[in-house]
Amino acid sequence: MNINLKELAQLFLKLGFIGFGGPAVHIAMMKEEVVTKKKWITEQHFLDLVGATNLIPGPNSTEMAIHIGQERAGWRGLMVAGLCFIFPAVLITGFFAWMYKKYGQLPEIQPFVYGIKPAIIAIILFAVFPLAKKSLKTVELYAIGILVLILSLLKFNELYLLFGAGFLALFVFGLKNKLFQNTNQNFLSIVIFPFSISPSTSVSNGSLFLIFLKIGAVLYGSGYVLFAFLDSELVATGILSRHQLIDAIAIGQFTPGPVFSSVTFIGYQINDWTGALLATVGIFLPSFLFVALLNPLVKKMRNSALFAVFLDAVNVASVAIILSVCVDMGMTTITDWRAICIGLTSITIAFWFKNINSSLIVIGGSVLGYLLTFV
Repeated sequence: MNINLKELAQLFLKLGFIGFGGPAVHIAMMKEEVVTKKKWITEQHFLDLVGATNLIPGPNSTEMAIHIGQERAGWRGLMVAGLCFIFPAVLITGFFAWMYKKYGQLPEIQPFVYGIKPAIIAIILFAVFPLAKKSLKTVELYAIGILVLILSLLKFNELYLLFGAGFLALFVFGLKNKLFQNTNQNFLSIVIFPFSISPSTSVSNGSLFLIFLKIGAVLYGSGYVLFAFLDSELVATGILSRHQLIDAIAIGQFTPGPVFSSVTFIGYQINDWTGALLATVGIFLPSFLFVALLNPLVKKMRNSALFAVFLDAVNVASVAIILSVCVDMGMTTITDWRAICIGLTSITIAFWFKNINSSLIVIGGSVLGYLLTFV
């Protein structure tokens, strides 16, 4: 193996196994390794790549791994870095998926599972709080966020809410700056081809793959928006229960690597190992393609005022959709005083100890759920 490829494989396998804590932590670890220690790229170029990941759909930390691989060793590096970063999370999540399906419904396990659900809602609320502060920049964005939240609670499709918010912001921006009267302005053409799949409760492997391919191709914003899409595509159609979705989120928090590996767990629950494989390939494939194909266009996209407006609105819509999912999850899972107690305790710990690993909150919620069964 080429020396650069070997170095990439070793580094991203290591990060894949020890990368607990979400995309921000993963990216900080990558910066320490490739900028400070190995000096493969400059700090400014690293920051440019971080900016680039925000301009395309998909999981940011995975796309950073892919970008670094491409910078270091071309298309082979792209593949090696991305696959090595994803592999540990997928492997561990697959094991948990098998254990869950085999033993998760046992009565002696249920008290532990019960406590996880309110803790997960607390983790999501904590994760979305800084995103909300960062994304709500103007009065228009506040209005868009409130509108998307209301429509999401009314069960409008998340895909149309995200892109509808983006196009609405472009329309408002155009009116404010009189761009529609000036034909000399250089507009950024944004062409979206959303497609819907409405599977029955028995979903084929082909439909399952397309569901996750679609989500991976259009999902902007925080990784937690993934669960809003999954709620719409799988829970609302009866393929997956909401409890299974929340448990999948828990597994994503408890395991290292990208939270998108939760889809391995979900795919296994639906169609065993074949479903796990197809779901995983479907959700991550667009990230590889976007990084490979759009990298030359990144600078132009980043310098486009119109694209920045579109992206700001999509980020606000993402926050609103996440809050909507939390409301739905809360109504489903927080149904007695024990769940309320676990949820409040978890969210207090998350906000008080801001640097605490989210997996510890999951474990704490699980243990508290078990202990409260004796009360």
